[in-house]
Amino acid sequence: MKLWQIYLRGLFMGAADVVPGVSGGTVAFITGIYERLINSLRSFDQRLWGVWKQQGLRGIWQAVDGLFLLTLLSGILSSILLLAHLISWLLVTWPHHLNGFFFGLVAGSAIIISRQVPHWSFSRILFIGLGALVSSLLTLLLPAIGTISTTTFFLAGMIAICAMILPGISGSFLLLVMGLYAPLVEAVKTLQSTLLLAFAMGAGVGLLAFSHLLGWLFDHYRSATFATLFGFVISSLPHIWPWQLLTRYRISEDGKVLPLDTQMLLPWHFTQITGEPSFFISVTLLALIGWILVLLLAPRNH
Repeated sequence: MKLWQIYLRGLFMGAADVVPGVSGGTVAFITGIYERLINSLRSFDQRLWGVWKQQGLRGIWQAVDGLFLLTLLSGILSSILLLAHLISWLLVTWPHHLNGFFFGLVAGSAIIISRQVPHWSFSRILFIGLGALVSSLLTLLLPAIGTISTTTFFLAGMIAICAMILPGISGSFLLLVMGLYAPLVEAVKTLQSTLLLAFAMGAGVGLLAFSHLLGWLFDHYRSATFATLFGFVISSLPHIWPWQLLTRYRISEDGKVLPLDTQMLLPWHFTQITGEPSFFISVTLLALIGWILVLLLAPRNH
């Protein structure tokens, strides 16, 4: 895979991670780099000490697939920095259209992930249910942090990155639940280096630890792991359904409404209840575009 192709995938991952309800891990999977990313991250272990003694820094760089990681990370960071303003504006101005596009993307990715399970059985269906249950309950188990400090940003980075690397679980949505999504977006927009560094350090620690667990699961329980991930993905779809009615929320320290729970509505019911236009045709077209992009980006062997 060429460097520009890896960088482009990083751009897509960064854009997805900015949107609550969408996972960068989903984009990594449908674009064919998910397992390479996990294997690259899990290579950061005690064995690198032996590699360094025998081959030096060049050997370490090759062992961790350094060029791939650096290129992908550059794309993710570029996207977050460049799109933070645009995505936050779209979330406020055109939320139905943005959610419609990502709904199509994630729904298509569910099909791609399901193809990774070669033989369906009752036990694997149970794993789907387990993944859906854990994903649904995760946001209810997280306490709302609310306060802004380097410590909370470090902890938020650890929690969010584990979700961001899993297809179907949105790290941005967990940040929203904790009351730290808006502060993080603001920190990115205003380049608050101290808070961003704390978040990045927490993300790094969480990413390296979690990648080892995922890598082990892929090695020993591949089909069951993908069945669980399939459950994660399908349970994330209600969070990005374009037509929703806010039923539970909290008020942040700066007086902003942070949505915590919503009710899915059919587009015509949405218009009747809220009095707002549903944009049914344009939103549906964007969902179809998202679906088609998944088919175009998905690796041929999937």
